[in-house]
Formats: sequence, structure tokens, C-alpha cells
Amino acid sequence: MATSDPKPAPAAAPEARFTVSPLTLAADRWMGRLIRFGGVGVVLAVFGMLAFLIFQVFPLFVGAKVSPASALVVPAEAVAFGEDEYGELPFVVRRDGSILCLRAADGAKVMEWSPSLGERRVSSVRTYPRTGLVFLGLSDGSVQEVRIVYRSTFDDAGKRTVEPVVTALEPVSIGRAGLPCLDVWNAKGPQSRLMLVRQEDAGKPLLTAVRLTERKGLGGRGKVTVSPPFVVAADAASVEQVLLPSTAESMIVVGRSGEVRTYADDGETFSFLQSFVPFKDSADPSVASAGLIFGNVSVVFVDKAGAQQVWSMYPQLQPDGKSLRRWGKIHDGEPLAGAGQGIYAAVGNKCYLAAAAGRLQLINMTTGTVRWEGPAPAAPLRQVAFAGGYDRITALTADGQLHRWTIVDHHPESSWRTFFGKIWYEGASAPAYAWQSSAGSDEFEPKYSLVPLFYGTVKGTFYALLFALPIALTAAVYVSQFLRPEYRQVVKPVMEVMASLPSVVLGFLAGLWLAPLVDPRLVSLFCALGILAPAALSAGFLWSVLPQPVRRQVKPGMEFLWLLPFLALCAWAAWQAGPAVESFFFTVKDTATGLPIADFREWWRQTTGATYDSRNSLVVGFVMGFAVIPIVFTIAEDALSNVPDSLVSGSLALGASRWQTVWSVVVPTAVSGIVSAVMIGFGRAIGETMIVVMATGNTAVMDFNPFSGMRTLSANIAVELPEAAAGHTHYRALFLGACCLFLLTFVLNTVAEVLRQRLRERYKVV
Repeated sequence: MATSDPKPAPAAAPEARFTVSPLTLAADRWMGRLIRFGGVGVVLAVFGMLAFLIFQVFPLFVGAKVSPASALVVPAEAVAFGEDEYGELPFVVRRDGSILCLRAADGAKVMEWSPSLGERRVSSVRTYPRTGLVFLGLSDGSVQEVRIVYRSTFDDAGKRTVEPVVTALEPVSIGRAGLPCLDVWNAKGPQSRLMLVRQEDAGKPLLTAVRLTERKGLGGRGKVTVSPPFVVAADAASVEQVLLPSTAESMIVVGRSGEVRTYADDGETFSFLQSFVPFKDSADPSVASAGLIFGNVSVVFVDKAGAQQVWSMYPQLQPDGKSLRRWGKIHDGEPLAGAGQGIYAAVGNKCYLAAAAGRLQLINMTTGTVRWEGPAPAAPLRQVAFAGGYDRITALTADGQLHRWTIVDHHPESSWRTFFGKIWYEGASAPAYAWQSSAGSDEFEPKYSLVPLFYGTVKGTFYALLFALPIALTAAVYVSQFLRPEYRQVVKPVMEVMASLPSVVLGFLAGLWLAPLVDPRLVSLFCALGILAPAALSAGFLWSVLPQPVRRQVKPGMEFLWLLPFLALCAWAAWQAGPAVESFFFTVKDTATGLPIADFREWWRQTTGATYDSRNSLVVGFVMGFAVIPIVFTIAEDALSNVPDSLVSGSLALGASRWQTVWSVVVPTAVSGIVSAVMIGFGRAIGETMIVVMATGNTAVMDFNPFSGMRTLSANIAVELPEAAAGHTHYRALFLGACCLFLLTFVLNTVAEVLRQRLRERYKVV
């Protein structure tokens, strides 16, 4: 009889310990989403910071925007012009010396003035548009100064009214009597004012000047004393153009043949300084136009083919071995479209307007970059002037038009070459990378090269890691693999406490304690550091040759009780022997007395030619390394300690020694963590601020000399950002440095992370 299959037993209910409550599952899901959201938020925050930095930096690389504003019709016989600060009431000067003031808004006449000259006639006119000064060169060799002052009044309703007031001084006899003044210049020197006129006597140029000295008393303006006329540049065979700086400390005469002769003020007259031909290698060496750039030590020359050259005064070595300030070419500008028709310098920066072949170019002299280019008026230019705020250009043309352009150029000195290229700055003897954001002179040319800051950042990081990494990594290996556990529990917390020391405290100790301590005993320090490695090897050798019963008296992991006193004794002995070593190897003659002295610092200067600063990179390397060591040690020690004990035991069981196990098993297994420790230490060193500021002198120099200072990107930002005006070129240049530092660390950390992941996969422990 067939029997039916037995029914399967019912499945047992799951044990309670394997059941997960719905609340736990919901919390797990929400926590996962929160973690993902936090990760995405961190990534967005990082890229948001980068976007903010780029937003602040982008305006530095935007060119100038020049737009035509108006064209005011003036009398056709107008030969010069001037204007008030806001350009509301410009004035023009006619050939006969009469002055006509117009309202810029509608061209209505506001004021008209005519000189009372009697039988004399006006032979030349020169105006200084921003100051309201007009100089009339007369037919008898004298000059009349006319001053236009704009007076502002306010009525009861607060409405402002501007009224031009003309004051004419008595003519001053300057040139040779009976010869008309063909041109006139005025300049205010340090002690007096100079007035210069150009005349021609039988076809020969004649330059004559007088000095006007005003003695001021307690009551204000005093009597003006006029010196007897004196001839300047008597050796000039021809005069095509005269450039007289506003300070009257020098004079440049451009001849018709292309020869340029320079003169210097010697207190009484102008003495000849040097002569040169800018375009001597050209088929036609003549100069089509020339112009002084703001600062009075640089000149732009343009030939008839449109070639540009910039000449400046800078120290030059003479045949007799002396270094004197002389004129020399610093660079070639971008060629113009044709012969230069005029060079017109801006006020307050190194930009100028060049006119050639119906085109106008706004150029920065220092970098040679063209900020803007546009069409010129159809009629020839008679005079061009920049507003004091570098926001307006006004030009008078031969057809009786007063043209105006508005300028929007917030960062005229900025370009890629400014921040990352070599530039020949005014006063420098050669092109260089330089950072100097401010000075005490209005004519100062700011220097924003980031290269010295990059150099200082790399230099400081290199010396810090050179000191920190060997100590931190070897200490991590010893503590994790050889030190007894009870001592390891003490060492690691102490190192973590060291990592929390404020940077300002370390910088204070470095600048005020360590630097003065190291300065006189530098050789002793080198001897003490140099003896440590041989002493450690010697200690290990001596320990190995000790009898076995003696070594057994010391517990494993307690060998440092023998090592540390031995190293301390050797370092102390080397420190004490430092003066004797210095006397034997580093004795030189004192430059002041000629007597032999034992001084490493003087020996270093005389031998290498490099400088020695008390606060130098070596001191920074020690102290910044002291700040980096705890971080690298802690992370590396964790990575080494987390290597599975089974791998270590297996290696030892196979006959490997403890050191063989460490270098062949432990270190390769923990290499990803060690790389992370090194990169975090690198980030700590490259971003250090206070230690660098307080212990290096914070000088932006490009010198890998360990005994010189430096300036890093982070320290530069910390020091100068609070003083930088928001939106200024200096302000945005600091943000550019921050952007570069961000990208540098980002790239290096990305590469390190990729390397760490590959090493982790290679030495993964299953």
C-alpha cells in the first residue's frame, strides 16, 4: 500500500536577534542620504570657493573700455586747452593768447579773456590742462603766466555754481631779447620753479631758462625772486622736441637726426649727461614722436615706421667700475601702424596714448600690453590730456573739435606677464620677478609678480619637510613596532598635544628666542645635528657587540634608555666643539679692521657672495618642522599600528628579523597611510602663516640660500589683505595668489589621493 509523502515541517520563525525594526531601517536610510548630501555639499563648497576666487580674479584680465563721450565745437584758431577737475568748464586758448571758457554740456560761452600785451605778440602757447596754467610765449623773448582758478559757490538750496577766474602775472624776460619764443615749458623743482623757452637765432636753436624762487613766510605767499636767464643745452645742434619733467631735475632734447641728448640739473644750470640714438639700427634713425611717462624716468620713442622703444634711467656699471644712473633701453613696445604722431602720458600710472596712422592705442609702458585700440579723429591732434582720475581723455584737434572719451580701466597694470613674467621695472638694473605692492612715493610703480611668493612657498615647505619627515616617519616606525605598549600610550598623546600648539606661539619662539640663540652658534648647531646620525649608528653597533647577558638585562623595547643619553652626550660634545671647528675652518679677514676673525657668517658672505639674515629659512625649517612632526607622526603611526598582527607574526615565524619584517611587510602594507601623513604634513607646511611672518623677515626674494628670508603666498595674503582696498589691483592680486595656492594644493592632493588608492589596492590585505 502506497503511502503519501510526509508534509514538510513548517519553517521556523526567524530569531529575534536577526530582526531589524522599521525605525532602525528608516534611520539607516536617512543617515545614508545625509552622508551623501554632506559629501556632495563638501564638494560643492570646495568648488564654490574656487568659483569665488575666480570671480575676484577675473577683472584683472579684462582690457580697458574706451567710449566716445562728446565732441565740443571750439574756435578753429584754438591751439591749446585746459579743464577743471570734473571737466564741466573746459577752456581753449587761441593763437592770440585769448582764453575762451565753455560749458561742456551745451557749448555755451561762460567767460572770455584777452591779454594786454601792448606791442608784443603771442608767438607760442603751452597749457597744463589739469592745473589751469597757461604760458604765453611772447615775441620779445618774455613769457606771461596766466592762471585759471575754478571757484565753487553754493546757494541756499545747495546748488553748486562754478566760476572760472583768470589771473595774469607780469611777463618775465627769459629768452634773448628780440627773438620770439617758439615754445615754452614750466616745471616745479624741489627748491624752485623753472621756466624754459626755445628760440632760434639764425637757424640755430637756443634754449634759455630762469629760476623762480618764492619765499614764503608766516603770512602765506612771499616775494618771487627771478634769477638771471641762463642758456641750457648750448651744445644741441638741432632741436626737434624737448621733454622737461615736472620736477625739472633733468631735460631731454630730441634732435632732428634722431640723436637724443640728456641733461641733469646741477643746481645752477643743466649739465650734459649722455647722448644716444634709439633707432640707430634703422634705415631712418629720426624720432617721429617721444613722450615722458608718469614718474619722469622713462621715455617712449617712436620712429617713422611705427617701432616703439622704452628707455629709462637705472644704475649701470661704468668703465671705471662705478655704478651710475644712466639712460638705457629696457624693452621694445608693440609696433604701431605707422609713424608716431604723439605720445601722451596718463597721470597716476604707467599708461600712455599713442597716435599713429589714424589709430589710437592705450598702452601700459611697463608690460607693453595694448589695453585698448580704436580710431583716431579725422583731423590731426593738437593736444591730448588725461583726467586726474584716469577716467577721461580729452583731445583738441586741428578742425576746432574738443573730443572726449570715457575710460573704464580699473587694472591698467595687470596682465599675465605682470603676475608670472619677468618685467624690467623703473629704476631696476635688469628684468626681474618682484613683489612690492606699496611705497611712499606717488610715482611708485607697484610690482605684483607672484613668482617670488611661489618660490618662497616652495622654499619654506622644502626646508620644513626636510627636517620633519625623517624624524616623524622614523619615530612612527620605532614607536609602533619597537616601543613597549605602556610607553607608546604616553608618547602618542604627548605628540598629539604638541600638534595643538598655536602657530603664533611657535613663531614667537622662533623669532625672539631661537633665531638669536642660533645666530652666534651656527657652527655648533651644524656639528650637533651632523653628529646625530653617526652617533645613532655607533650606539647601535656598540649595543650589538655587548655580551648577551648584558643585553638581556634590558627589556625589549627599552633600548632607548641607552640610546637617548648617548645621543645627548654626543650632541653636547659637538656643540661645545663648535667654536674650535669655526676657528679652524671658517677664519677670514675682517673687512673693517683687516684682522683675522672666526665668523661663519662673514665667511659665508665672502665665500659665496650670498647674504646672511638672522631670521632665515633654516630657523623656519626647524620651527615649522616642529609643527609638522606631530601631524605626520600621528597619522603614520596609526597606519603602521593597524597592520594585522598575523602578517607580522607570519613574517617572524618564517625567520625574518624584526627590521626585515618592518621594511618588507609593515611599511608596504601601511604605505597608503604613510602617503596620507606626508601629504597632510605638506599641506600644513605650505599653508603656514604666522611662523613664516615672525621668523623670516617676510621678504619676497628669489634665493634658495638657507640663510636668507622669504615670503610665502599664505603669509603675504595674511599680512597685506587687511590693508588692501577692496576691488583694487592689489586686492585682486592677493586673491589671485590665493587661487594659485588653492589650485596647487588641490592638484597635489588629487595626485596624492590617486597614488594612495593605487598603493592601497596593490598592498591590500585580504
